[in-house]
Amino acid sequence: MKKFAALFLILIFAIACKSTSAPAAAPVANTKLDKSSQVAIKGDWKITKVSYPGSDYFKVDSFGIADSQCFIGSNWNFISNNNKGYMSIATSNCPAFSSPIVWSINKDGMFVLKIVDAGVKSKTVTSGYLLRVANQTETSFQLVDKIDVGGQKKDITYQFEKIYRYRRLGRPKTKIVLPLSNEYKGEIYRCEFNKI
Repeated sequence: MKKFAALFLILIFAIACKSTSAPAAAPVANTKLDKSSQVAIKGDWKITKVSYPGSDYFKVDSFGIADSQCFIGSNWNFISNNNKGYMSIATSNCPAFSSPIVWSINKDGMFVLKIVDAGVKSKTVTSGYLLRVANQTETSFQLVDKIDVGGQKKDITYQFEKIYRYRRLGRPKTKIVLPLSNEYKGEIYRCEFNKI
């Protein structure tokens, strides 16, 4: 009986001390999605900064992939209508990595992230990461995770900035008229803008 009690206490202690930055295998408490937050994150993003206390003294392995500083400059694509996307790391002195992702934001403001290996269906992936969404605007947002620093829980913050991709949307509204002969060579050209 004492062995059973000791084993039970060790099991409880091990479960209670689980790192929050480790993959979350259990389902998220609130499964209702925050659609407006998800639509605001739709598109292409780049991580511009990763910060945490003591970053000068020790390294943090992010998402079981690489050192957290390797994520600076990483590209992320979020598709809000099917909660899928893509992320890639291509930083020098870091391992190259790219993978499809499945993501969502619940009503509690928690960002649920699954990193899906190539050739694996997302429904078979049973572990993922749970991060808090903070300071969300049209052009930036933060994902905040918890790490253990000297026995204390501290925040690690990933700063995302929007990447704008421009595309031509139809016919231009103005045209530029330039002289076509060589008689103006070496002179300053004057452009005229005429409405079409």
